Amino acid sequence: MAAYILRRLLLIIPTLLGIMTINFFIVQAAPGGPVEQVIAELTGTGAATERITRSGGDFAGGQGGAQKTDQGSSGAGESSYRGAQGLDPDFIKDLEQRFGFDKPMHERYFGMLYDFVRFDFGESFFRSERVVDLVIDKLPVSISLGLWTTLLVYLISIPLGIAKATRDGEAFDLWTSAVVIVGYAIPGFLFAVLLLVVFAGGSYWQWFPLRGLTSENFDQLSKVGQIADYFWHLALPVAAMVIGGFAGLTMLTKNSFMEQINQQYVLTARAKGISERRVLYGHVFRNAMLIVIAGFPAAFIGILFTGALLVEVIFSLDGLGLLGYEAAIKRDYPIMFASVWFFSLLGLIMSLIGDLTYMFIDPRIDFEARRA
Repeated sequence: MAAYILRRLLLIIPTLLGIMTINFFIVQAAPGGPVEQVIAELTGTGAATERITRSGGDFAGGQGGAQKTDQGSSGAGESSYRGAQGLDPDFIKDLEQRFGFDKPMHERYFGMLYDFVRFDFGESFFRSERVVDLVIDKLPVSISLGLWTTLLVYLISIPLGIAKATRDGEAFDLWTSAVVIVGYAIPGFLFAVLLLVVFAGGSYWQWFPLRGLTSENFDQLSKVGQIADYFWHLALPVAAMVIGGFAGLTMLTKNSFMEQINQQYVLTARAKGISERRVLYGHVFRNAMLIVIAGFPAAFIGILFTGALLVEVIFSLDGLGLLGYEAAIKRDYPIMFASVWFFSLLGLIMSLIGDLTYMFIDPRIDFEARRA
């Protein structure tokens, strides 16, 4: 067991390196990098100047240079950036230096790897904050959504799937199948909008808050009041994510149990006079749950980081999904690469945990012996 765990942990290193390498060169080759983003805002709306100054870059001279070129500076046409005509070349060089594009691509690549090995993710291009601080600040929101959604999805789907398998073809199975079909058909974000309109003051009742994870007077509430306020804000977002996630797991559980119920060992156990409850939970459950557990890491990662994206936007919840999306739109490379690194590392670790859970539930599974 120890050797298998060690080997899997060591395998994380080249896997993570491959993921980061592919993403780095794909992102670098994509058009519309951070320099182009700033140029587009400067030449399009002129709104980026104040933001760049707030972000910590010393571009006072660059802004003046841009005004000079508008009055007749030469050499602007030599820039390789689209839309840079009319901007001072020195200002463009300052932008390149700030974003690190004054260095060759291979130097930026190895520099990124060296920093990530030291868990140094740098500073956001446009937020004037360290990436680690941003991730830590947004993490509680995503953890809250992912944790409670995953817990409720499994608490609902597994018992429901077992009940459907044991009552296959009966009225209960037919009615619950209709509910499952609705869960398949309605995306989580669409259900979130429906909940918002009906229960958050859209057109009918205002039973739940419209945005945020806590109220403005959260610090002034008692401990019990803070817990109640937290779940009050969390109710609609989690409900929207659960409705989009329980259907697939319910059918997976049902089909897995149906397959095991028809196996020979189940018929033999029943012929020996073993009670149906003991057959179901003492023999069938352990085998049927293997495929459900195998999908847990992917389900958790999907709910935690991707499934919550639109829900975070709809309910104004500032979590990791929204942070990564905004970073991709703005080409904020430090946040983009740190998000990929963090998500990939967590996914690989969750995959290992899933395999270990396999062996815990069914001792017959031994990955080490299989390798030998």
